[in-house]
Amino acid sequence: MADQQVVAVYDVESWLPPRAAAEVLANEQSTGTFVRVPGESDALRTRFGATVVEVTPLPDSGNTPLPGAARPPEAGPRPHRARVRIAFPLHNFGPSVPNLLAAVAGNLFELREMAAVRLADLDLPAPFAGRYPGPAFGTAGTRRLMGAPDGTLIGTIVKPGVGLRLDALRALVRELAMAGIDFVKDDELNGNPPHAPLRERIKVVNEELDRAADLTGRRTMYAFNITDDIGRLEANHDLVREAGGTCVMVCVQTVGLAGVAHLRAHATLPIHGHRAMSGALLRSPQIGISPLVFQKLARLSGVDQLHVGGIGSKFYETDEDVVASVHAMRTPFLGGYEALPVLSSGQWPGLAHRALELTGTSDLLVLAGGGIHAHPQGPGAGVAAMRSAWRAAAEGEPLAEAAARDRTLALALERFGGIRG
Repeated sequence: MADQQVVAVYDVESWLPPRAAAEVLANEQSTGTFVRVPGESDALRTRFGATVVEVTPLPDSGNTPLPGAARPPEAGPRPHRARVRIAFPLHNFGPSVPNLLAAVAGNLFELREMAAVRLADLDLPAPFAGRYPGPAFGTAGTRRLMGAPDGTLIGTIVKPGVGLRLDALRALVRELAMAGIDFVKDDELNGNPPHAPLRERIKVVNEELDRAADLTGRRTMYAFNITDDIGRLEANHDLVREAGGTCVMVCVQTVGLAGVAHLRAHATLPIHGHRAMSGALLRSPQIGISPLVFQKLARLSGVDQLHVGGIGSKFYETDEDVVASVHAMRTPFLGGYEALPVLSSGQWPGLAHRALELTGTSDLLVLAGGGIHAHPQGPGAGVAAMRSAWRAAAEGEPLAEAAARDRTLALALERFGGIRG
């Protein structure tokens, strides 16, 4: 039955015939070993074995096979390539993300029979929804806390990422909040360092956000980086909440999905999910997991906002990759689990029209670091320029026309125009 199995989709390359390679993978990740052992009965294999559901040939990738891939002497010059669907009985591991990953993304990457193997997608059954409630806030809850019911959300990252003293942080947050920015976050590199301890950072930032809110009538959301050992996540979250903060951030890969789920069970604030270290798992088309799988599991574990790369980015993804990730983030699974896509990396005002056209949605949180902080007139003007560009994009006004009437935007285009996009 569909609600009693997980279906994993893999892109596989092997010198074995594709179905034979798929059977090797299915056996290795369920009941099989390299040789039959006592107790490995046909009945046990029938009940607990993973089953190859479908094998679809794919064209040759042209990639160099993974190190150690086995090529039989009689094999051709290139491995076969296929997309395979394998069904895993849920009773092998239950609705547990760590144990799920041991099955669908465990030892299979080490198999010599695989010249390439990547987990491309996961179809999860209903019992996972019963155990993991997913995002508590998502896009709607984030907007509500920001007081921003519509329009693209504009944010930034505290820069420089490390080394900024508390007095400099205070001044920066004051300027950004008074400029009306929607969102600010700690850099992922800045957790709880001696020069800016989390407790003191929380105090300084919230004082400035409160003062700005008294003057502007609207409070900027700030995501404090509470990434730490799992045993510290709850206490770090509570420091933020007790000081009046409205968001916490964790690096999803470094605390692990189980760490995110642990935090979600305790948290009363939105969880901003940073993807630091994800390239090690997501970047290669030959091994690891796809962004689609990462996003599903991060959302299942409880993130409300999640980084998906950026349009015209300084990172490896193409614009098409990022757009696919944005759409995937907004596509429900298990009846929900919608979260807010976060664009970051090399973002600046000149990319607004392109980003809006490609993604087709304003339900985005766009983070510009240097694209705000390095504005010739300072970070406050950088916020204004980003806001102006995205407003023009939403209203269908050409960027050049918007810049002709808005000096801050014109200066941003002059400053950053030769850098990206």
